[in-house]
Amino acid sequence: MILVTGGAGFIGANFVLDWLAATSEPLVNLDKLTYAGNLHNLDSVQGDARHIFVQGDIGDTALLARLLAEHKPRAVVNFAAESHVDRSIHGPEDFIQTNIVGSFRLLEAVRAYWGVLPEGDRAAFRFLHVSTDEVYGSLAPTDPAFAETRGFEPNSPYSASKAASDHLVRAWHHTYGLPVLTTNCSNNYGPYHFPEKLIPLMIVNALAGKNLPVYGDGMQVRDWLYVKDHCSAIRRVLEAGAPGETYNVGGWNEKPNIEIVNMVCSLLDELRPRADGQSYRSQITYVKDRPGHDRRYAIDARKIERELGWKPAETFDTGIRKTVQWYLEHADWVANVQTGAYRDWVETQYEQQPVPAVGASA
Repeated sequence: MILVTGGAGFIGANFVLDWLAATSEPLVNLDKLTYAGNLHNLDSVQGDARHIFVQGDIGDTALLARLLAEHKPRAVVNFAAESHVDRSIHGPEDFIQTNIVGSFRLLEAVRAYWGVLPEGDRAAFRFLHVSTDEVYGSLAPTDPAFAETRGFEPNSPYSASKAASDHLVRAWHHTYGLPVLTTNCSNNYGPYHFPEKLIPLMIVNALAGKNLPVYGDGMQVRDWLYVKDHCSAIRRVLEAGAPGETYNVGGWNEKPNIEIVNMVCSLLDELRPRADGQSYRSQITYVKDRPGHDRRYAIDARKIERELGWKPAETFDTGIRKTVQWYLEHADWVANVQTGAYRDWVETQYEQQPVPAVGASA
């Protein structure tokens, strides 16, 4: 038995589905079901006795103690986090409460549980904390990719809160001996991605005939990781990672945002052409850049390949095609998550303040 926190969100739900498909081991899935947590992500495992869902908060100390005592997990995998940079800029307090205070309370509950386990179970136990490459800051065009040894230089309330949680996890290992593992991943994409993030937002807006908002000149570079590859990496780290170690998980896919948008448009032109025969690229609109927008992230994922034998199975070309096809085939899921609150957020966040269309044909 393992305990997964945040298992109804994008990456967490994909991990739950991946875990139940790849293993026979049951899990407890604890999720607060905020706007980005969606039980419909888990429809395919409804009725599966191996999946025990509990709605709750990682900041609820009594609930955590009860779940740990009742289910006696051999590992905890922590996905629970507020994760959207734009939302953190406009409302940072939720990020402080969940990503820092919540992580602290989870660590303390796990430490209390782990501390009284029989000796063999204590040695085998693992706490795996899932984090982001954004804790490392921003790279110049010629800088080497982020390695695990790079210092933290977070630039947004989101990344600062995640960096703080990473430091707490490290401290609980070095101070108390808690057997922790940390993964720092690059930008994920794939099924069940909430459509406020770049790739699903472009797909959903394109199909709705809306503008495709691109920040600034669109030349911000990110490394992209197909979410199912990320799930396989987490399983591998949980299986064989060394306690106290950090593993960067990347897809070896550095691309500027505008190139991603153009690729999505090209796939939609092929798979779901517009009725008027025009390309979806005609919907691209450049908007005022995000405050403090990091220019480039890139993950050096050689350590996890060298030490644990993991590398991504998908190229960006194969992964993005699967992703676009998934959204085309799951219009009901998209409609379900597009609540009034979601629409209000997107419409106010991506205020259209045109800038010169540099890179529009990149």
